Amino acid sequence: MRSQVIVHFGPDREYRFDLDEVQPMPHDLARQWLDQQFTELGCEPLRLSGKVLTADKLLAIALAVGDERFTAPAHRPWAMVYARAAASLLAKPVIRVDVPALTVGY
Repeated sequence: MRSQVIVHFGPDREYRFDLDEVQPMPHDLARQWLDQQFTELGCEPLRLSGKVLTADKLLAIALAVGDERFTAPAHRPWAMVYARAAASLLAKPVIRVDVPALTVGY
């Protein structure tokens, strides 16, 4: 099954992570990693209700770190963990995190 995570920051700033040949991340580890990043980066809930969905965490984290975290070779391991966590938690073959639009599509 195809597995790809796309993080979009704008024109000519779209980053694709193909996970077909990558070991899947266990669901509980993915949730723990995402929660930890959300807290460490000082992310805030995107919804007025304060409810934080997995998609909201993915958006908030991408927004907090910016596109350099997805492009710089030094940050490639972090970006791959982000993509693996997204794929594990959302369990969709293609995930698109559109940061400017604040949407996550499948």
